[in-house]
Amino acid sequence: MIIGVPQEVKNNEFRVGLTPGNVSGLCRQGHAVLVQRGAGAQIGLSDESYRIAGATLINSAAEVYSKAEMVVKVKEPQAQECAMLREDQILFTYLHLAPDPMQTKALISSGASCIAYETVTGQGGGLPLLAPMSEVAGRMAIQAAAAHLEKTNGGLGILMAGVPGVSAAKVVILGAGVVGRNALQMATGMGADVCIFDRDIERLRQIDFLYGNRVRTYYSDSLLIEQELMAADVVIGAVLLPGAAAPKLVSAELIRKMKTGAVVVDVAIDQGGCFETSKPTTHADPTFLVDGVVHYCVANMPGAVARTSTFALTNATYPFVEALANQGMMRALSTNYHLRDGLSVHRGVLTSEPVAQAQSLSFVPAEVLLAA
Repeated sequence: MIIGVPQEVKNNEFRVGLTPGNVSGLCRQGHAVLVQRGAGAQIGLSDESYRIAGATLINSAAEVYSKAEMVVKVKEPQAQECAMLREDQILFTYLHLAPDPMQTKALISSGASCIAYETVTGQGGGLPLLAPMSEVAGRMAIQAAAAHLEKTNGGLGILMAGVPGVSAAKVVILGAGVVGRNALQMATGMGADVCIFDRDIERLRQIDFLYGNRVRTYYSDSLLIEQELMAADVVIGAVLLPGAAAPKLVSAELIRKMKTGAVVVDVAIDQGGCFETSKPTTHADPTFLVDGVVHYCVANMPGAVARTSTFALTNATYPFVEALANQGMMRALSTNYHLRDGLSVHRGVLTSEPVAQAQSLSFVPAEVLLAA
C-alpha cells in the first residue's frame, strides 16, 4: 500500500501522523511511505531521518494526496485538505465530526473512507486512540489554568499551590474519565484544593481509594455543581460522549455567577465544548473573557507539546495503520470490530450514529454498509 503523511496545516499544529520508526516498520513489510518535506521538522524529526527510514520525501501536500492510497494524519482535515481527498482513498485521523457539519459534508462529498481515531474502540469499551491525547490534554489543562490564573494573563492573581498561610486555588473538574483523572493527578500534585464530579460511582470510588481526603468526590448534580463553581478559581471541562457533541454542563447564567478572574478550561471543545459560553481558540490566541471569566478553549491542546504527543499518539495508532496496510481496509474492518467502530464516512455515506444525531442526518451502520 502507498501511505501518505502530509504536514499538518491547522494553526500551531506540529504533530505528525507517523514517526521515522513507524515508517521503517511499514517499509520493511513492503509498503511505500510518502512524507511531505518538513512534516516533522518542528519537533526534531528531520527529513533525513524519514529518508533513512525508507520514506520518499514529497514536496507538497497535493502530491501526497494525489499518490497515497491511505493518508495518515493527526488533526481533522481542513477545507483545502478535504478538497484533495478522492473516492478510492482511506483517511485515518482525528475527525471530531459531531460539531462540524461543514467537514461532515466535505468528507461525504469526497467519497473517501474516513476512519476517526477518537471512535476506534478497545477492550472493555475504552478509546485507545483518544486516550493518549486525553492524557496529555488533561495534564496540560492544569498547566494552562495555572498560567492563566496569573494576573498578567487575565486571571485573579492566584498561585495554584498557595503558600503557608494562604489558601491554594480551588479547582473543580467536571468528568472523571481519562482527561479528568489526569487533570486531577496534576492538580493534586501542585497542591490545589480539588473536587471532581462524575456519574460513574465506581470511578469516584477508585479516586477516593487513591487520593483519600485530598480530593472531594461528588456525583454529578446540578445544584452541587453550581455551588462549587461559584467558589471555584479553576474549572476543567472534561466530559466526553464518544463521537457525539459534548453536553452543555455549565450555562452562561452560571458563568455570570463565577468569580471575576476565574479560569475555565474546556477540554471538550473538539466536540463542541461543555460550557455554553465556549468557542474554539488557538495556541496563537488561546483565551477570551466572558463576564470576567477567562476561557481557555484551544482545540488542539496537545499540539503545544507536539513531540511528546506525536510519540504517545503513534504508539497507539501504528498497529491499526499496520493492519489497514497489510490487510486492506475491507478485510481489516471486517475482521476487527474495534477498528470498524472508527469508520465515520464510507464512499459518500455517513456511518456514525452520534454524528447523524447531532446533525439530523441519515446514516447506515458500518457493518451493514460493509456487508453490502
